[in-house]
Amino acid sequence: MSPAWLVSTDELAQNLANPRLRLFDSHVFLTSKPGGGYEVQSGQDSWRESHIPGASFIDVQADLSDPDHRLRYMMPPDDFFVAAMSRLGVGPADQVVLYNRGATWWATRVFFMLRAHGFDAVRVLDGGFDKWQQEGRPLQSGATWYPPATFRSGPRRAIFVGKEAVLQAVRSGEQVLVNALAPEVFSGKVSSYGRPGRIAGSCNLPARDLLDPVTQAFLPPEQLRAKLGAAGLLGGKPVISYCGGGISATTDAFALLLLGREDVTIYDASMNEWGPDPALPMETG
Repeated sequence: MSPAWLVSTDELAQNLANPRLRLFDSHVFLTSKPGGGYEVQSGQDSWRESHIPGASFIDVQADLSDPDHRLRYMMPPDDFFVAAMSRLGVGPADQVVLYNRGATWWATRVFFMLRAHGFDAVRVLDGGFDKWQQEGRPLQSGATWYPPATFRSGPRRAIFVGKEAVLQAVRSGEQVLVNALAPEVFSGKVSSYGRPGRIAGSCNLPARDLLDPVTQAFLPPEQLRAKLGAAGLLGGKPVISYCGGGISATTDAFALLLLGREDVTIYDASMNEWGPDPALPMETG
């Protein structure tokens, strides 16, 4: 298991004074609505009330999502992303650490966005805010912002894919499709995305199953390996991870990265795009 992408609470506590550290809370509150869908609320107010000392805030919707796309949380144009990270204070010599409250998928979403831009000096706090708070570590209130910087992208990685790539995977069987949503959504018992069910041929590995339910830290390597292997994700085929909107899918992708799998992509629009389109194949059961 590669420790390169995770940082422990102990290690972060020892490095809070590092002038090159760029620590960000990236939380978003999602509340299920009757009949499907979610009520979305930025986590900025909760960050102002309480955050890890020195942490600034990334508003995933406002700062890092395509403002012109009909769907939420889509990867923005390159110049938009670069301008946002520059405004947030991330320069080429900085080291980014990301966290959120609860399940870690907002942090892993931003992690892969940075990786897609060739920026590798980025890690995710294992357990995030929950573990930090449970351990009785110091917290801070008020707003903390880093001075603007000049963000520099490296070579781009094709981490986020569209429906054409997914449709090709369905037809060819040359890639494994993994759904990171809850089993009842995967099976079609609960319909949240236009049509019940999943992309045809998918397997299911809920993102929450990869995390300790109390601390929100990733499970130990042997447990991750067992879960990912049982889902058929550790064979020779590349993996496409998806969910409702390309958020929790990043936690499945991150777990695979921890175990050394680099050949993993994320369907950015996920079921928000696939579900309502009757031309795209789905199945239930």
